[in-house]
Amino acid sequence: MIAASYLIHYSAYPTKTEIALGLLKEFKVAHSLIKIKGVLADALYGEKAFMDEAAKESGGSQVISQLRKNQNIEYRGRIRSVESYFNSINKGIDQIIRVRGGKEIKVTVSSTRLKVSSHSKKRFVIALKYDGENDYRYLVATDLTWRTQDIIQAYTLRWLIEVFFEDWKLYEGWGREAKQLDEEGSSRGLILSLLFDHCLLLHPEQIARIESKLPAYTVGSLQRKSQMDVLLEFITSLLEFPDPGDKLKELGELIKDVFQLMPSGKHMIGRDLGRLGPTASLKYCSTG
Repeated sequence: MIAASYLIHYSAYPTKTEIALGLLKEFKVAHSLIKIKGVLADALYGEKAFMDEAAKESGGSQVISQLRKNQNIEYRGRIRSVESYFNSINKGIDQIIRVRGGKEIKVTVSSTRLKVSSHSKKRFVIALKYDGENDYRYLVATDLTWRTQDIIQAYTLRWLIEVFFEDWKLYEGWGREAKQLDEEGSSRGLILSLLFDHCLLLHPEQIARIESKLPAYTVGSLQRKSQMDVLLEFITSLLEFPDPGDKLKELGELIKDVFQLMPSGKHMIGRDLGRLGPTASLKYCSTG
């Protein structure tokens, strides 16, 4: 009974690592023609179980994550923290890398193949510091045959997920305008946002960019452009009526019916809040 209860609990409340591996498996099945070259994850997923399983599920691709500065590595039979090793034994050198295939920046880098204690195996470990930063971050990779520069440049692609979040929350408004809460509301908002993104791929100006092999326009700029196109189309159609003024008044009344202003629940005008004060006949009840 205890084992059965544990299994039910385990499947009902998967960890983030389990969810990520499940999504990777689903992607592999749904998009079997796509060859995965790398799996990028932040420090939360820099553990042995995730990295080994992700490499296996993705067909042996490179898996890159981060180590905490106090995680132990083994060097010449001695165990020390990864921060201590790179600060005292393997100091960094300056070099230029390309961020997401575009802008070139200067970084300070040091790398080596070391046994990571918690992983019980050798990993490719990199100390990386961007120009202007004081502290290093420590990347860890599964495939020891990659070059240091390729691992660093591949990891810069992880920021693309932040671009998606920015589009999803800021430009498209799904984060602040969610009408349905909890897990189901999150998934439906995500599905709607992806459908919206696909619709914008059919925008004439977006199609022209893609066919010309140029970078696609951002979701936010296309959205604003579409809003202005609708406004101009409305003004143009309004001017075509014999009496635009009367038509505008008619539309104004319709707007009042559809977009009604609602009283705020945080303003207390007109509310009966009670007396909110002491009662003279009860003052002796408080002593004794």
